[in-house]
Amino acid sequence: MAKAPKSKPPLDAQEDDDLPLSGRLHLLKLCVGADSIRDQEEWIEHILAEKAKRGLPVEQAHTTRMVPKRIDELLDGGSLFWVIKGQIAARQKLLAICPFIDKEGISRCNLVLEPIMIPVHPRPCRPFQGWRYLKAPDQPPDMTSGSQDIANMPEDLRRQLSELGLL
Repeated sequence: MAKAPKSKPPLDAQEDDDLPLSGRLHLLKLCVGADSIRDQEEWIEHILAEKAKRGLPVEQAHTTRMVPKRIDELLDGGSLFWVIKGQIAARQKLLAICPFIDKEGISRCNLVLEPIMIPVHPRPCRPFQGWRYLKAPDQPPDMTSGSQDIANMPEDLRRQLSELGLL
């Protein structure tokens, strides 16, 4: 039987913007099958459209086998940072963490995400299995208005410049 999702009410947008990401705990996960942020955005759009057609709740949920133990910390403004082609490339805000037991009796977890990809300054990341906690000192900053020139670059160019140590 599925457990009720553990979630927090969303913060007011103004309040959320005032809270620095630096004090939060996040998750880090490989984005398998996507070659770019745009690929992942298109996948999200496709999944949400399919759910709407079927009359299902229109929310993005990523299923993972391991259930995080630090749920309260993650839901206090944390994000899921995506590793795309060997670099941390974008993040999505975590909205809820919903542990459940699948039909084979295996414990799993749905990470409910805000369906908006927020590009971050690319940072190299080695492959790993599952997910990892990402602490504040290790997280790359968001692409902000101050880095608009970088944000407007094609993603492949940003990745290459980052690999060369120029970003």
